[in-house]
Amino acid sequence: MDTKTNFTFDSNPEVNSKRKSIKGKSPFQLALRRFMKNKLAMAGLIILFLIVVAIIFAPLLTNQPPTKSNLLLIEQPPSADHPLGTDSSGRDNFSRLLYGGRISMIVGFSAMFCTLIIGVTLGSIAGYYRGIVDGIIMRIADLILMLPFLVLVLTIVAILQKVTIGIFVGIIAITSWPNLARIIRGTFLSLREQEFVLGAKAIGASDFRIIFKHFIPNAIGPIVVNATLMMATMIIVESALSFIGFGIPQPTPTWGNMISEAQSLRILRNSPEAWIPPGLAILLTVLCINFIGDGLRDAFDPKSNNR
Repeated sequence: MDTKTNFTFDSNPEVNSKRKSIKGKSPFQLALRRFMKNKLAMAGLIILFLIVVAIIFAPLLTNQPPTKSNLLLIEQPPSADHPLGTDSSGRDNFSRLLYGGRISMIVGFSAMFCTLIIGVTLGSIAGYYRGIVDGIIMRIADLILMLPFLVLVLTIVAILQKVTIGIFVGIIAITSWPNLARIIRGTFLSLREQEFVLGAKAIGASDFRIIFKHFIPNAIGPIVVNATLMMATMIIVESALSFIGFGIPQPTPTWGNMISEAQSLRILRNSPEAWIPPGLAILLTVLCINFIGDGLRDAFDPKSNNR
């Protein structure tokens, strides 16, 4: 009797080297490896890092107070003391650009973080427990989504009249959580039927442990990606609301109210340095965050080809 032995091997050395490099690495290490191979994401990360460094070290880059008015220097052209000139109140545009970036970033990050907490918490509860709890949370989400976002925010701001950074962040978070909650709910509904959940329940694991030990780590990909893209959205929302006069009030600088300050036809024509830099800052920041978000989405995708 002839005995045949079949040997399975891959003659492609590139495939073999990839398999060796993947072997023994955690999912996070593999995701980081895929992310670092994404050129757009890395470029966005570097540019965003430079922007953040510039706004953090604003006191070292300018000695002009961002809120100090000088009526003798109204709408001055760029000079050695004022690289981007001054606005209609005699405030230094370059200083306001740097310090305004702080406010825009703080608002964007804080609103994203608060939205993340609300959305993940309610989405987790709805997806895990289902039933009546799920129905109540989703109907509240439907009610918020049914109302136009801008109209809802403007109505709340008009009722409160005086808006601070904390109140503004809270308003955006309260009106922005339903989309994220729906995504987390869908992820939890699919995870809930997996065998490891049944095994965890069989050994007596509590709901809290199952959610935070098993569900959240398995849903970390969608959470991180949506959090990143959400921050870009929050910066745009803040800029848009500040532009139409319903955001952070003057004299506190933000990129949005800098553009709003320069929206007169005379300034648009004669002083492009007053509105082009904050507009470019918003554009670059949002593009960089979106590139990073796309890179994270591809990195956390197990079917990604960039391994």
